[in-house]
Amino acid sequence: MPGTVDLEERLEQASAEFLALRLAVEAGSPWPISDVIGTEPEAYWGPPEVLAHVAEMVPFWQGEIARILDGVAEPVPFGRVATDSLRIGVIERDRSLPPGELFERIDAAVVRFAGPLRTLTIPQASRRGLHPTLGEMTVAQIADRFVVSHLEDHVRQLSTILTGDGTPPAPRA
Repeated sequence: MPGTVDLEERLEQASAEFLALRLAVEAGSPWPISDVIGTEPEAYWGPPEVLAHVAEMVPFWQGEIARILDGVAEPVPFGRVATDSLRIGVIERDRSLPPGELFERIDAAVVRFAGPLRTLTIPQASRRGLHPTLGEMTVAQIADRFVVSHLEDHVRQLSTILTGDGTPPAPRA
């Protein structure tokens, strides 16, 4: 679909940039596990948490898009919020996996997400979902916000961590 060409290109670029960080992440391993990974002000994500999150978030949002595409009546309820206990639990569980395993999962998830993105028709990209806090969004908007832009953000986040000394910032008072 013409409207998703930009998303496809951005996804490909963000994925390549993310995967290019693999050697640096693996060279710095083992990374410390953060004490607080929720949404609290003192929460900090190092490479283990960023990788675990990206590995779970791409398939999650692909499933939510599939739910909307298969839905009967629009807008189809979809999504989650940052405080979702399952989201945090998966990150907590998977952050102890070797970085190479998480990079492999991320690569496979992005490839799997990109296929359907390339073949979206205009009516499919225009299908509407209803997010619990953001309201109505089209499939194209969901793909952009929750996968493509989100991956771009995590590329910057991981790059910033790698260019620093790798230690978490002091908790906010």
